[in-house]
Amino acid sequence: MSTTTDKKQKATIKEQRRRQWRMRQIRLWIVEGFVVLVLILGLAMGIRHASKEESFLSGIEEEVHEALNPAAGVTGSLVEQGEYDVTLMALGDNLIHMPIVNQGTDAAGNRNYDFLFEDISGYLEHADVKMINQESVMAGNELGLSAYPVFNSPTEIGDAIADAEFNVVLQASNHSMDKGLDGLYSTIDFWEEEHPEITLAGVTGEDQETEIPILEVEGITFAILNYAYAPNNDTIYPSIRGHLNILSDYDADTGKVHVNRLNPQVLEDIKEAEKSADVVVVCPHWGNEYWTEIADYQRSFAQQMTEAGADVIIGTHPHVVEPVEWIQSENGNESICYYSLGNYVSSAQREICMLEGMAWVTFHVTPEGVTIDREKTGVLPMVLQYNYQCRMEHIYMLEDYTEELANAHGISHTLGRALSLDNLNQWSEEIFGDAVISKNTALGR
Repeated sequence: MSTTTDKKQKATIKEQRRRQWRMRQIRLWIVEGFVVLVLILGLAMGIRHASKEESFLSGIEEEVHEALNPAAGVTGSLVEQGEYDVTLMALGDNLIHMPIVNQGTDAAGNRNYDFLFEDISGYLEHADVKMINQESVMAGNELGLSAYPVFNSPTEIGDAIADAEFNVVLQASNHSMDKGLDGLYSTIDFWEEEHPEITLAGVTGEDQETEIPILEVEGITFAILNYAYAPNNDTIYPSIRGHLNILSDYDADTGKVHVNRLNPQVLEDIKEAEKSADVVVVCPHWGNEYWTEIADYQRSFAQQMTEAGADVIIGTHPHVVEPVEWIQSENGNESICYYSLGNYVSSAQREICMLEGMAWVTFHVTPEGVTIDREKTGVLPMVLQYNYQCRMEHIYMLEDYTEELANAHGISHTLGRALSLDNLNQWSEEIFGDAVISKNTALGR
């Protein structure tokens, strides 16, 4: 197939996606408009019955509020549906090193990265909210593709994410400004123009107002908040502010970052999100690279976020996994915190980086509200397998990983020995502990 034909087909697929998204929005507006019309007519009829006016108006007022503000509460929509579960899955850093860029590029220069997600397709099909941390920007292939220390990844990476049907992309990282503000804007434009069906978090475009991203799935609304500790700089320049969500506090005059102090805006955002969503998910890009221990400031931030109203905290950045904890604040709020899921895909050369995690949260929905089902919530340990060229071969669940696979892992060229399955199991037990759940639990088998 020629390159021109390939591009035409991809353009057709993207246009179909945009039309489908627009049609879903139009259908939603029509339904909402019809509900409001019915309620207004009901209100007009009720006014005629003076003896029942007070109780009738009270009921109508409540119904109108629920119809116009579905995120304010789930009771109205849940009475008919009864009890059911909604699941959230999340992956760590999609870290696109050059071996991965080259792996997805054919001799004619065409690129496709669908292979990145083939091994987890069953989990993506089962989950309702599907999140991934896109570590690098996609500022435009014409600018030249690059990796560490200054990343610019192919836009086809984003196409693969969309084709795998992720519905949330986290774009706030310490590499968000690798190609400057224009590179960040280009990345935002790519997501909004090519894949408007995906909820983008952590960044805001040139002419946009900062808004809390809201995703509605199965009648449940999720607020997705994403922050980077800083953009690989100890100074937050004025031009960045309002475009990249910053986790750490900084001096308003000098822009100097105070890494160990939480940005007050984060807590304000969480409190605001709690008003309009059933579930508040906070995704901080934080921690110390290659540390499996939790930093003191991470614990402090997690406590403050929980007290403010965070239900789920999903951390990224260290490139290694960190513990999973249930957090209870003094005001009675509770959250589950995944301090770091490690990398999802990379060409990292450290043994510990081959162990990674998939966050899996099951929400149980009843007419009374939404709660987390602890028995079906936890982390699925995974192993990244690549060859001697550091090109990805597969993602395996640790419970399925074998000594034979460990012996064949390409990292042996760096280690001077085979990857140790014993080490992987030991690290998983020490770091994740009781938070580990099986694939059968996650998939309801």
